[in-house]
This record gives sequence, C-alpha cells and structure tokens, in this order.
Amino acid sequence: MITIRKITTNEVDVYWELRLEALRTSPEAFGGTYEEVVDTPIDAVRSRIGSTNDNYILGAFSESNKIVGMLGFKREQSIKTRHKGFIWGMYVTPSYRKQGVGKSLLNEVLKRSKKLQGLEQITLCVVTSNNHARELYIKSGFEVFGYEKNALKHEGHRYDEEHMVFRLN
Repeated sequence: MITIRKITTNEVDVYWELRLEALRTSPEAFGGTYEEVVDTPIDAVRSRIGSTNDNYILGAFSESNKIVGMLGFKREQSIKTRHKGFIWGMYVTPSYRKQGVGKSLLNEVLKRSKKLQGLEQITLCVVTSNNHARELYIKSGFEVFGYEKNALKHEGHRYDEEHMVFRLN
C-alpha cells in the first residue's frame, strides 16, 4: 500500500535522493539537470521544501516508508495570478510505475487544490514523448492549451512540451 503525504523538511535527504535519481534517469523530463544541482547544499534544498497549503511537495511512500514518488505544487502569489497554481517535478521510481502511484499523487494535488479559496486552474508542462504521463494528465481532466517546439535541449537532443491546464470550476 502506498501512502501519499506532504514531504517535511526533516525528510529532505530522502526527497533529495529521489530528485537526483529523477534528474539522472529521466533527464528529458525536467527543466533542470543532475549536473546543475548535484552539488546544491542540503540546507538550500531544505529551504525550498514548502509546507503551506499553497506550496508543497507530496511524497508517495511504500509500506516500508521508502519514498517512491513525488509531485510538487505551487500557487502563484501575485494579485493578478493567485487564481492559478502549477504542478512540477512529477516522478515515480521505475519499479513502482504502472501501479497507480502517479495517479494517486495527482489525485491528491487535485483534491487539495479544490479546497483552496480562489484557485481556479492548475497548469503543468509535459514532454510530448512521455506518453504515459500525457495519458495520465488527460485522463485526469487536463487539457492541452499550448505546444512548445524544442522547449528543452539536452546533450544534443531537443524535446517538445505540451502546456496543460485543469480548470477547477
């Protein structure tokens, strides 16, 4: 059984290990690279872990309390954009894929988001070649609203991204 909950600042080490795994094993899926962030001091990582209803990282934990997936959410803060939030950093370790972990993480973010007063929409970006993630987002109610050719470039490879939105109203 998988438990979905917010990652706390006390769990920064296990979160950071999974984040580095994600960047190392799926470099095409993220805007950052392993090489750029591997030497980030752990205190700097700890300070980025949000702990409010508007800014947090969810973790998926196995029965043995091992972190096997993650998903970040952040609400925009300016007056004109507070009606929007965005999802970032979705990752599930390979041995737990196709078991509903990503869906559980996404469902929990959507459930929490529906409780946020004034929040109207959630956006995300997904690399178009990541068919499994694209299908999950579309089945969950996200709609494509934009396409960016060559959004990411890594080691000579170019990756297109789709921009998606989930409307809460």
